[in-house]
Amino acid sequence: MITVSTVSTVSTVSTVSCVVVITVSGMSLVSVMLMMAGVPTGSGAGVGVPVVHGSVLSLQFMVVIGSAAPGASAATVSHVNTPWGYMSRGLSRCMQPDVSPFVLAGLHSRDMRVLAAMSGGVDSSVAAARLVEAGHDVVGVHLALSKDAQQTRESARGCCSLEDSADARRVCDKLGIPFYVWDFSDRFKEEVIDNFVWSYENGETPNPCLRCNEKIKFAALLDRAVTLGFDAIATGHYAIIDDAGNLRRSTDPNKDQSYVLGVLTRDELDRCIFPVGDTEKPQIREEAARHGFATASKPDSYDICFIPDGNTQAFLGRSIGMRPGMIRDTDGNELAEHDGAFQYTIGQRKGLNIRVPAADGKPRYVTDVDTATGTVTVGPRDALKVHEITADRLKVLHPAMSEASANGEELAARVQIRAHGGVVPCTARVEGDQMTLTLHQPLEGVARGQAAVLYLPDPDGKGDIVLGSGTICATA
Repeated sequence: MITVSTVSTVSTVSTVSCVVVITVSGMSLVSVMLMMAGVPTGSGAGVGVPVVHGSVLSLQFMVVIGSAAPGASAATVSHVNTPWGYMSRGLSRCMQPDVSPFVLAGLHSRDMRVLAAMSGGVDSSVAAARLVEAGHDVVGVHLALSKDAQQTRESARGCCSLEDSADARRVCDKLGIPFYVWDFSDRFKEEVIDNFVWSYENGETPNPCLRCNEKIKFAALLDRAVTLGFDAIATGHYAIIDDAGNLRRSTDPNKDQSYVLGVLTRDELDRCIFPVGDTEKPQIREEAARHGFATASKPDSYDICFIPDGNTQAFLGRSIGMRPGMIRDTDGNELAEHDGAFQYTIGQRKGLNIRVPAADGKPRYVTDVDTATGTVTVGPRDALKVHEITADRLKVLHPAMSEASANGEELAARVQIRAHGGVVPCTARVEGDQMTLTLHQPLEGVARGQAAVLYLPDPDGKGDIVLGSGTICATA
C-alpha cells in the first residue's frame, strides 16, 4: 500500500513549496528518508538521503518546488528541477529485493545516470566532461565538508573551499548539467576530523584524505547516489578499472591514486568510474583548456583541508591538549621532555630538540610513540627498518586475496604504505580480518594507522592490480 500526504509548507522559497510523504508498508526492505539540502545554482536542487535499515519500508520525500527567494540562504534553499526521475528510479529499485541497482542499470550502458563528484579542480572537471561526451546523464555534486567558510578558504590549499564550489558550478554550467552542493559536514567531522584526532591521541599516524575517500567521498556519497537512482558515481582520481572490474594503477605514475582508493569495498568499486585514469596530467590540463574551463591552470590541492594554516601540531594541541612526557633513547636513557607525544611521528628527525648528542654523532629518529605513557623513543636510522607488518580492518578487492585466506595459502604481492612511495615485494598471509606481510626488503617510517595496500605485480602490461588493503596495527 502506498499513501501520499502533504505534511507542511516550506517558507524558504518564493513560490509553491510543500513536503510530500510517501509511505510503503508491508515490505521487508530499507527505510529511506529524502530531505532537500541543496544550494540554489540555477541548474538543480540538492537532496540529502540518510538510509536506515528496517523491517518496514517508509519513504519520505521532502520536496521543495520553486525558485530561490532573493537573499535566501544557500545552505537551506533548493532550486527548481527536482530530479523526480532519479527519485522514482531509486524507489522502483528499492522495491526489488536482492537485486543490485548497478546490475539493473548495466555497467556498460551509454545511458547511465552518473553522479559526478566535483571537487572544483581540473581532474574532476575533465572527468565530468568526458562523461557528458560519452552520452551519459550526468549530474554534478560538490560536497560541503565544513559549516565554517573560513575553515576551507582558498588559501588553505585544500580541496573543498567555497572557491572550489564556485569553480565546480561554473564547469557544470559550461557542460549544461545540473549542479548540487550536499552538506556532509557533520559526517565529515565525525568520520574524518574526530578520527584524525583520536588516531594521534592513540599513537597512530592517520591519513585524513584516505579516510575521507573511504567514509565520505565514496561510502556516504554512494549511499545517497544509489538511493536516488544513479547507476554510478565518477571522480577525477587517477586510477583505472579494467574490463574485469579490477582496480589498477593509473597511466600516469606521478599522479597514480590507486593507493588512496584501496580502502574501498568491492561493492563500492563496482559503482565507480574514473574517467581520467588513462591519461597523463598534462593532457588533462590541455583538455580542460579546450573546454574553456578556468580550472585548466588551477594548482593541485594539497595539505589537510580542515587545517587551513597547515599547522597540524597546533591543531592537535588545541584538540588533545598538552600532555608532558619524556623522550628516551632505545637504551631507556632520558634525553628531553616534551609537551605531547602526538607531536611526533615514526621516522621524524627534525624538531626533536634533543640537546644531548648521540654517542656515534649520527642523527636520531623517532622509532616509537607510546601515548599511554607519554614516551617517545628515538634511535639510529637502522632502528627504523621494518621487516614485518600486521594489518587489520581489511578491504578485499580481488578474488586472489579472498582465495588465499580461504585456502590458508601465502600470496606473493607488493605492498605500498604511502600515497607516493614505500613499495616493496612481500608475502602476505591473510587470516580473517587480519593479514601479516613479510617484507622481502625492509621499509622505513612505517607507522600504525597507515594503510597497507596490496598489489598484484603487473600481470599483463596494463598496470599493477590492487588486491586489497588493511590498516597497519603492528610492525616488527
